[in-house]
Amino acid sequence: MPTVTPKKSIGTKFPKETYLWWYEQMLLMRRFEERAGQLYIQQKIRGFCHLYIGQEAVAAGAETALKKTDRVITAYRDHAHPIVRGMHPKFVMAELFGKATGCSKGKGGSMHMFSKEFNFFGGHGIVGGQIPLGAGIAFADKYNGNDSVTLCLMGDGAVRQGALHEAFNMAMTWKLPVIYIIENNNYAMGTSVERTSNVHDLYKLGAAYDMPSFQVDGMRCETVHEAVSSAAERARKGNGPTLLEVKTYRYRGHSMSDPGTYRSKDEVEQYKKLDPIEQVLEAMKQNKWIDDKGVETMESKVKMLVEESVKFAEESPFPDVSEIYHDVYTQTDYPYIKD
Repeated sequence: MPTVTPKKSIGTKFPKETYLWWYEQMLLMRRFEERAGQLYIQQKIRGFCHLYIGQEAVAAGAETALKKTDRVITAYRDHAHPIVRGMHPKFVMAELFGKATGCSKGKGGSMHMFSKEFNFFGGHGIVGGQIPLGAGIAFADKYNGNDSVTLCLMGDGAVRQGALHEAFNMAMTWKLPVIYIIENNNYAMGTSVERTSNVHDLYKLGAAYDMPSFQVDGMRCETVHEAVSSAAERARKGNGPTLLEVKTYRYRGHSMSDPGTYRSKDEVEQYKKLDPIEQVLEAMKQNKWIDDKGVETMESKVKMLVEESVKFAEESPFPDVSEIYHDVYTQTDYPYIKD
């Protein structure tokens, strides 16, 4: 459980514009996810639904440290990442509804968001499945001589997959331009890190491969930005990957079907005192960069955008039944393959 210190003057290493961007983006993620949770209860969103509420600083802080040409790949808690990359949230909401206008044509749903335009490679439902894929994307960029870096995010449960070790070994051997982020929110579904391994500081897993590895405060955009920026600089110089264990927390259950009975209310309340949105807002208020009217204006703007997204999703059509045959590899795609 975190130690909550009294509020004090917050040093701001970044300009006003950066803080305003972080605040707006995190507020959008939070309100979008809250609305998605409501719509799931109304059964307008089906299947699984994993909300990002509480972890917003990871996506926002990382994005300001990346270029738009950099790649991002993550697990199934993936609604926020395409939004912070620049995608209009209406395409994410439409995907949650399974509509044809969704970013994955309504075929991916909550766990499989994709966008070639915004260099977002998913959204993966298989636990840890994105870890070797992150190495592969980075290998392609190195092979092609691109200046791009791949950000590969995973949960603390995914680090138990054997593919992580194979990917880490290859990434270090070939000095691939990949940044591995463990979004450690303390629980793999309902199982705490302490119950799954005697190594509780997950960043230490990189030591076996001589991979530069660090633990980062994931409740603050500033610390996430600084860590990702440093790792990206290292990768672009050809010095290979970095492992970041970003300590964060989810305020909701693992998924919408999770009552969260494995943790105490006191624990959740302690982490809520570290709310990343409130920390950014506090920094702006102390620097007189925003007042109550400005906060109200931002809230209204975000609410309008979320409701616009819901309306778009509601009014969009479902995919035509013929779509079941599209975007699927078949033998006809490869005429040289014989029976």
